[in-house]
Amino acid sequence: MTFMAVQILCVILAMVLPAAAGAQSDFIRLKTYTPEEDARILKPFEGLRVADVSDGMDMAGLQDVGLMDPSVHALWRDTNDSSHRFVGIAVTVRYLPTNRRASKMGAEEFRKWEGAWYKEISPEPFVEFLRKGSVVVIDGTDEGDTGTIGSNNILGWKLRGAVGVVTSGGVRDTDEIIKQKVPLYARRLGRGIRPGRNEVESVNRPITCGGVMVRPGDVVVADGDGVIVVPREHAEEVARHARTILESDKAGRRRLYEKLGMPLDETVK
Repeated sequence: MTFMAVQILCVILAMVLPAAAGAQSDFIRLKTYTPEEDARILKPFEGLRVADVSDGMDMAGLQDVGLMDPSVHALWRDTNDSSHRFVGIAVTVRYLPTNRRASKMGAEEFRKWEGAWYKEISPEPFVEFLRKGSVVVIDGTDEGDTGTIGSNNILGWKLRGAVGVVTSGGVRDTDEIIKQKVPLYARRLGRGIRPGRNEVESVNRPITCGGVMVRPGDVVVADGDGVIVVPREHAEEVARHARTILESDKAGRRRLYEKLGMPLDETVK
């Protein structure tokens, strides 16, 4: 290569490399939203069902996008007040199976080890991001028989403003959670504690849950039909289509209730 060619190559690299670095930075940057922005996004989704939102996604050209696998389902359902339903903004966390184990030890030593694990290896750093309207979405697909969610911590998340929880992993203390009526959608039971079983890998980063991508800030809708995730950038259009579908459905069911002499259900009043 001639000296002139080397000079030209250096100039080209000087121009390209900063741009490439900037593009990478843009790619990995985490977007944050204000409570006001979240409230504005959620307002049009009030009262919408998963079926309505799924149809709205179809109309927006997003067929089968965001529909979680049916194995992620409601732990409990209340058909009187529909308190198992929710719509909220995703706060994400990913837990991975650990490659560390505890050796056999006495009860007191075990408690110290357990506490250190919860504090340093498998904590809940996502809690600081929770606020009114949040949904905790957990990627725990491969964590095995681990109860990352229990009756104690789920109440703490509710206290911080979480309207519901979705996980591809496990949950324990299910009798108590059903009594507490915290909306929870899970894939399986998980009896073991987190120490010795999983580690926190990331918080408020894109994850997969129930076979779909979930990004922090996306809209999550859940009811007896399962869970659907609406990409935030499409939320306004999807909600508009879904609202039209719901109102048409309600009008049709209202007429049928009247013809059958049946009392109206809460969803059509």
